[in-house]
Amino acid sequence: MSTHLSARSGLVAVLAAVALAAPVVVADTAAASGSKLTHAQAASKLRAAGISWTSSGHCSNRNNRRCTSFTRINSGTIKGIIAFKRAGRCAVTITGGTETGHASGQYSHWNGYKVDISPTGCVTNYIKHTFRYAGKRGDGAPMYKSSTGNIYARESSHWDITYK
Repeated sequence: MSTHLSARSGLVAVLAAVALAAPVVVADTAAASGSKLTHAQAASKLRAAGISWTSSGHCSNRNNRRCTSFTRINSGTIKGIIAFKRAGRCAVTITGGTETGHASGQYSHWNGYKVDISPTGCVTNYIKHTFRYAGKRGDGAPMYKSSTGNIYARESSHWDITYK
């Protein structure tokens, strides 16, 4: 019997160690870092998750401000918007990605940390009722912050989301 208990204790210790090492996943925990994706890779992941996108220029050229591009977007940003869609159960339409024409900075669209989405009633209600109001940004946009530090800023025509 002591051999059985010893083996069982060892198994319990191993399972406990695995449980402590395993990450806990919540709807808003995707780190925006990760690998850089091509437009096609990101588009495929978004399409599979039921997320659509639109472009005023009907294009995906990163160097054209009228396009919506995902070229060099962080894999964590894509994971973040997919987790947002699943948790909020809202239709999500991306209106801005990594294309030129957005503000610069470390956590910018160009550097792969941001997406813009359409401000539907469902999206707006989910953000306002799920995340903590964090004051106004320098440009006056009201901000909401997740427990993991992601920022949802309500600009005039869209939600600007930063996945950190």
